[in-house]
Amino acid sequence: MKNPLATALASLLLSASLAQAAERLPSIPPDQYTPEQKEAAEQFLAARKVPVFGPFEPLMHSPQVMSQARAMGDYLRYNSALGNTLSELVILITAREWTQDYEWYVHYPIAIKAGIKPDIASAIADGRRPVGMSEDEEIVYDFSIELHRNKRVSDRSFERAEKRFGKKGVVDLTGINAYYTLLAMQMNAAQYQAPKDSKRLVRFPE
Repeated sequence: MKNPLATALASLLLSASLAQAAERLPSIPPDQYTPEQKEAAEQFLAARKVPVFGPFEPLMHSPQVMSQARAMGDYLRYNSALGNTLSELVILITAREWTQDYEWYVHYPIAIKAGIKPDIASAIADGRRPVGMSEDEEIVYDFSIELHRNKRVSDRSFERAEKRFGKKGVVDLTGINAYYTLLAMQMNAAQYQAPKDSKRLVRFPE
């Protein structure tokens, strides 16, 4: 039987840890924005039609970086040569490779709605190679996994991607991986918290 005191202490330590994590790069209340932060927030609202949220909150501590990241995302998220479905596949892969709970929380439902099969998403969450992928999904998956894990891409995977998507598509595919890695790195460094009821990705041995 578990010791109630030990359980309570563990819960308290976890709460303290989360509270500390939330203070690494805390969200800045809009009424405390500097003029530069206010301008960046206004540009964000004009471009995205919503206030600053998610990974852009810790980035607001460096508003120029936030604005540049937002601008890159405006293209890579919505207008890349890959289209939305394959882009969302890349984002799920990146969230998994960086064990980024918030990124997964936001993009999992978007990916499913865009046409990624739940079984494919579940396999990615588990760290398994999905079965039943389309040829396009296989090309994107292999390219992205190699880039994250090997830090480079094999000739075969590059050639398949170039043949299917063209040179622009290869650049965009690399860019989506890189962009969502940037956001994942920023949130991991800040220990930005996903909602309590969100899926927590399994932590793989380091």
